[in-house]
Amino acid sequence: MRARLGFSALLAATVALITLGLLATVRRVAVEGGSMAPALLPGDRLIVTRWSMVLGRPPDVGDIVAVRDPRLPERVLIKRVTSIDPTLGTFEVMGDARNASADSRQFGPVHRSGILGKAVYRYAPATRSGPGPWPGEYHSA
Repeated sequence: MRARLGFSALLAATVALITLGLLATVRRVAVEGGSMAPALLPGDRLIVTRWSMVLGRPPDVGDIVAVRDPRLPERVLIKRVTSIDPTLGTFEVMGDARNASADSRQFGPVHRSGILGKAVYRYAPATRSGPGPWPGEYHSA
């Protein structure tokens, strides 16, 4: 009986740690502005994950990412990766709608630590829900 309780406790602890780990790598983000139109629109709700970054695979050019605004760190921006400097660990990010976007042209490259994760799924609105990628008009820098 005692061995059975020990195993159950170990199993419960393992499940709890895995769940906490996954929660730490997944977040929900709302698109607030029109800088990513037409791929993403204001009001779209996204699932953003750091899972690939945890495994050592950073976002690639063309991926949509959530980043901390270097000017206001409590603000989250949704942008597309347009170039990567692997030596410095920095990413140039831009909105698809260039004339409506505050991005790396204003605040410079974003360090890997400023990337919150890659957008992988749009869960709202229901009529536009589904997995990425969401192609858009962008130019590699």
